[in-house]
Amino acid sequence: MRYFLELAYNGTRFCGYQEQPNQITVQSQIERALGILLRVPTKIVGCGRTDSGVHALQYFAHFDAAQKLTNDFVYRLNSLLGKDIVCYQLLEVAADAHARFDATSRSYQYVIDLIQDPFRQETAYYCRYGNQLELDKMQAAAKLLLSYKDFTTFCKSKTDNKTNLCDLRQSEWIFNEKEQQLVYQVTANRFLRGMIRLIVGMCLNVGKGNMSIELVKTALEEQKILKNALSAPAEGLFLMDIKYDYIR
Repeated sequence: MRYFLELAYNGTRFCGYQEQPNQITVQSQIERALGILLRVPTKIVGCGRTDSGVHALQYFAHFDAAQKLTNDFVYRLNSLLGKDIVCYQLLEVAADAHARFDATSRSYQYVIDLIQDPFRQETAYYCRYGNQLELDKMQAAAKLLLSYKDFTTFCKSKTDNKTNLCDLRQSEWIFNEKEQQLVYQVTANRFLRGMIRLIVGMCLNVGKGNMSIELVKTALEEQKILKNALSAPAEGLFLMDIKYDYIR
């Protein structure tokens, strides 16, 4: 039987999602717990990869089990996962369901604190020059991306991508006055490695006046990497809202 796990995690203390030799990762911790419960080594397939320090408000992974799992499985799994990972629910799905390939869209948000808050230092990036940013320019830079499909400009080098094409469906900045935060929200069918952090870095450069929107537009049209590209720190980034046709 094939099952989906709906998860969330704080990525601060993990070396990313994907299993790596001699490193503590989200995948390795979940597989360790599943192996204990199912009494056989059990691999999972996730809906995507997150880098070291990146979080997930929602994450799906699938695995196969030889037996029908009972209603208390989520409780028992959470007792083994530790404080930084939580499983919300277990879903029995079709035998050919795939957590990565069946996802129709994914969303990310990037959170920037405009005032320093010691209680959010793991889950938001404190921007020391936040009061100098021009939000209208950052918004224009974010909206510009919706006119393009090829995002070579915002892809880390040395990747094994077969294509750099992405279908962006949302790209905007939201100002949370109460929390004094800037939040970038983006939705697409897929994302490239390092893409969101590079986009946020570009918007910060534009907002501070270190980069023009015309320069960004030229780089996108010529499919070239931006000079003086900035990758925003990992702690502000969250994967969220993974969509499937068969999961409400």
